[in-house]
Amino acid sequence: MEDNERPSHDSTVPQTLEQKRAAMLERLSNRQHSRHSEKPVPNTATSFENTQSFLSQFSQSKLSIESHISQISQHTNPTHKPDLEPISLEISTLEKLVAENSYFLPPFEVRACLTTIALLKQSLDDITPKKKFSFKNKTSKKTTTVAQNQPVICNNEEKANAGYEKQGFGFRDRENEVLTKEFNRSEPEGQNGEFTLSGLRGCEIRLKGCLRSLFIDRLANCKVYVGAVMGSVLIEGAEGCVFILASHQIRIHNAKYCDFYLRVRSRPIIEDSCGVRFAPYCLSYEGLERDLEEANLGEETGNWMNVDDFRWLRAVQSPNWSVLPENERIGTLDASNVGGF
Repeated sequence: MEDNERPSHDSTVPQTLEQKRAAMLERLSNRQHSRHSEKPVPNTATSFENTQSFLSQFSQSKLSIESHISQISQHTNPTHKPDLEPISLEISTLEKLVAENSYFLPPFEVRACLTTIALLKQSLDDITPKKKFSFKNKTSKKTTTVAQNQPVICNNEEKANAGYEKQGFGFRDRENEVLTKEFNRSEPEGQNGEFTLSGLRGCEIRLKGCLRSLFIDRLANCKVYVGAVMGSVLIEGAEGCVFILASHQIRIHNAKYCDFYLRVRSRPIIEDSCGVRFAPYCLSYEGLERDLEEANLGEETGNWMNVDDFRWLRAVQSPNWSVLPENERIGTLDASNVGGF
């Protein structure tokens, strides 16, 4: 893909991502600090004698939310913007209710309630006014036709200009591509430091070598394979993705239905996430052991399964994450001779 074929990026993008990264770090740091002093306080308003009484309350709340959504959906006055915030708060309260009482509910009831909540969120999203976008001074550009379901492979020569964004160092706003980057020890300090993956959909990303830190923002249906990260990996928004990561610290915010294959020195942290599953690191390529040793990640600590959920303070297992069953794991992925590796 030629330079003039790629969408241009506003110079404010790196700053925006940096602000999001800083905000995430501050939020998680504050929550981690307060978590040790917080004790779950019994909430008499949301305690129930049995499953049936809980389901009765859940059903009443569900019907109330559906009624409010129905009333707004019938509103046709285009000059009056409906106030959806109260409905959003109702759904959040219902979701919290399930989380607080899931310790005594049968697993299938928990799953059913979470499915209902997901449907309510979708119904609310359907009636939420969408912003209208207009493009001014749009210049004509060449288009490249790609066979359906066939990704575009950015090889070493292409990625120097196309995939490797010089401003902010990373891959941004790409779709259905294979993106590769090898971190060489001879590269300048800045180019071997922080790397960003942002706004990617349906992509396969392969990062080989040692990098200092990795920031991931808004990924959907992607596969991310990473050698060794000497610092931290921060994930801010991911859905339907597979991650193979080795790092000293991994923090995950707002991830949905993703699988993580990890080697990590400290306990992985999740927040505002659901349906995430964890398994041990399974990447392989020539020189990987050397990269892991250099990053002080040569030893398998077993922390991949010691996940902390900052939205779950009870002593029982959080329903938001689980260990990936062995028969569903992808096995060792040998990337030695694959697409630019």
